[in-house]
Amino acid sequence: MREESVHGRGWGPFAAAMALVAAFGWPAGFEAAAPQQAEPAAGSPRAIAPIDVTGYWVSVVNEDWRYRMVTPQKGDYESVPLNEEGRLVADSWDLAADNANGNQCKAFGVGNIMRQPGRLHITWQDDRTLQIETDAGTQTRLLHFDRSMTASGPRTWQGHSVAEWEGPAVTGGGRGGRGRGRGGPPPEGGSLHVVTTNARAGYLRSNGVPYSENATVTEYFERLPTQANGDDWLMVITTVEDPQYLQDPFLTSTHFKREPDGSKWNPTPCGTDPPGVPTLNR
Repeated sequence: MREESVHGRGWGPFAAAMALVAAFGWPAGFEAAAPQQAEPAAGSPRAIAPIDVTGYWVSVVNEDWRYRMVTPQKGDYESVPLNEEGRLVADSWDLAADNANGNQCKAFGVGNIMRQPGRLHITWQDDRTLQIETDAGTQTRLLHFDRSMTASGPRTWQGHSVAEWEGPAVTGGGRGGRGRGRGGPPPEGGSLHVVTTNARAGYLRSNGVPYSENATVTEYFERLPTQANGDDWLMVITTVEDPQYLQDPFLTSTHFKREPDGSKWNPTPCGTDPPGVPTLNR
């Protein structure tokens, strides 16, 4: 909650009320107002955004249900273009060993986090940095609109992401909400292009299908046309290229529907269910 000073009359009752809040908490049903962001600097990536990707979004699993909602059996890597080394690694997956070695987040790294069933919360950290939080695995991604920033420090699950807008920028009258419909025309409002490197090795699927630390993850975020019922949709097209484990790029498209608020936000720690157990708690 934003801190504000209080002057003049009324300080006594206000202080008493705040003391009650401190002792007993906010009344049921009360939600503190979110702090307001300052207006973006002219010409900044936030100011010229051709589409608005901020807000709460829930994943809609309309493809690959058996790979995303249920942990597949070991050795099931259908449609993933693994090379021989990649298949050997996938065939040797050991969930108990991952848990014992503190590697529960290998399926929640940048190569698979957007495929996890759950919710996104996208905000502007500052005028040049988008932040993506996921409730699945409680992960945070930072997308930097600055090509001069190079990866530094140790590798992380989400790596180092460089972003740029592609397509027409907004010159006035608000942000557009246009994108590529499923089978429809190319986006008129533009796209968010993100390239991620310097990530820790992880899994493309929860059953140990690998990508290495040498992988590059390229994403396009696109807003789909608003539906007749008012629903807003976001599509993320992801390409994973990995010279160590993949013989060809691995391409997926993932859909999200906007939610009005964060009332369903449910952060959970990294964790993979045993094969065949549905993911019903997200």
